[in-house]
Amino acid sequence: MQTGPPSGLAAVSTALLAMSRRLEVRDVLRTIVVSARELLDAEYAALGVPDDHGGFAQFVVDGISAEQWRRIGPLPRQHGILAAMLHQDGPERLADVRKDPRFEGWPAAHPEMSDFLGLPVRDGEETLGCLFLANKRGAPGARRGFTDEDEELLSLLAQHAAIALTNARLYERSRELTIAEERSRLAHELHDAVSQKLFSLRLTAQAAAALVDRDPARAKDELQQVAALAAEAADELRAAVTELRPAALDEDGLIATLRTQVQVLDRAHTAHVTFTCDGVRALPATQEEALLRVAQEALHNALRHSGADRVEVTLARSPAGGAVLEVVDSGKGFDPHTVRSAGRHLGLVSMRDRASGVGGRLTVHSAPGKGTTIEMEVPGG
Repeated sequence: MQTGPPSGLAAVSTALLAMSRRLEVRDVLRTIVVSARELLDAEYAALGVPDDHGGFAQFVVDGISAEQWRRIGPLPRQHGILAAMLHQDGPERLADVRKDPRFEGWPAAHPEMSDFLGLPVRDGEETLGCLFLANKRGAPGARRGFTDEDEELLSLLAQHAAIALTNARLYERSRELTIAEERSRLAHELHDAVSQKLFSLRLTAQAAAALVDRDPARAKDELQQVAALAAEAADELRAAVTELRPAALDEDGLIATLRTQVQVLDRAHTAHVTFTCDGVRALPATQEEALLRVAQEALHNALRHSGADRVEVTLARSPAGGAVLEVVDSGKGFDPHTVRSAGRHLGLVSMRDRASGVGGRLTVHSAPGKGTTIEMEVPGG
């Protein structure tokens, strides 16, 4: 059984394919670093993306635990070897980085590093980032240190990393433009639809107030119309707002966002709402957003319409490497095959559209008196 690092054309091909499949910048950076460390059999790897203020906008590491990284402290500045790498074209290979005159030390919690190999990731004249490797492992008893072959392999990896990173940046910019256009569209829709509903609601309420004394029956009819208009306005506002990607998802990720929302709902409702997560890795942003939206819709249905006293939200890793979301309630349930209007009322059509839109599938299990289970599965990224 092979226990050493991956090697040969197959390993290089696997690494390059992994980079090309990622669409988000953060995923591309992570894939580049992990691939470089595995292919060159290094103990540590890092990739820094410079900012315009003497620091790094992003700095991704592999081989260092989250606790170690926390103790090391703030992101490094552009100084010493790191700064030199940002301003040169070719690789930098050192037998012992600590003996280089440009070496300026590192924080107390930083692991000890000796042999070093670094290379800028460039797109034409622009330096997109710098890739660093330290402590070549090799076979027990073998000579340590990076080789000419390692330099060639890292150069190949860096060329493809530049392409993958540039594509990811273009994708994110395109997505940002799409979101901005969508928000503008939604603003117009809110103004045209909801504001008209609110204007009608105001006029109807005024009419009801004028009729209260002289014609109570008609006033009651007008007030019922007020309630109907208010409900329509609320539905349209909710439909528009749920199209916006929540900031919490970008900042905290799917798991933390779901956990927080479930905790809030558990406090706000009499039903007991719980969340459990098992082994889910980071997913592409479009899949995370779709999972969150389906979870929100299913939770809304369970808490507002089902009469459930218990709602369980579960997010688990699927056998194929993706994720499976389940929202299970103990409510009154319904017959999804015969009550077509209920399916539309409960948002099942939009939930299925969200699932299929990211290559996933949505399954509904329910029966009168038996509660409801909404299950959504998405493939691995």
